[in-house]
Amino acid sequence: MLSKDFLDEYHRYRALGEKAMAQVSDDSLNRVPAPEANSIAMIVRHIGGNLASRFTDFLSSDGEKPWRNRDDEFADGPFTRAHVDESWKKGWDVVEREVAGLTDADLEKKVKIRGTELTVHEALCRSIAHTAMHVGQIILLARMYATSDWQTLSIPKGRSKEYNQNPVLEKGHVR
Repeated sequence: MLSKDFLDEYHRYRALGEKAMAQVSDDSLNRVPAPEANSIAMIVRHIGGNLASRFTDFLSSDGEKPWRNRDDEFADGPFTRAHVDESWKKGWDVVEREVAGLTDADLEKKVKIRGTELTVHEALCRSIAHTAMHVGQIILLARMYATSDWQTLSIPKGRSKEYNQNPVLEKGHVR
């Protein structure tokens, strides 16, 4: 089922973001690395807001909801870890509920985002790419701010051959 494939990818990016954020201090969540750049907290608030907006009433209303304040997602903090976690959870809960309810037949239906019509399949591909880009930013910032105790989220450097003997990160791998 294709909709399950999409849901699996969302789960993968959610887990990567959570594992990265767990490795940084509360202060690091709000650290802005350069002028006009975003903190981890800002990126999380943006992902949460984007997912909640896009997937609330996914098949029946425009994905850019009138109640969303995108600019506020990038407001300066500081934000507590609890606030960051709440923003993250809210967005992911909406996307996971809505995508889990889709059928393969739904993938050809049309939805709108900011008035632009897309198939559900196109909207999901666009959303996953957007989410993956921002989760990658979170991972990079977390890696920069974490201590030397960083636990890699992928194949450790110099250990590809060893990994290939037991590829536990691959889709469908049974542990």
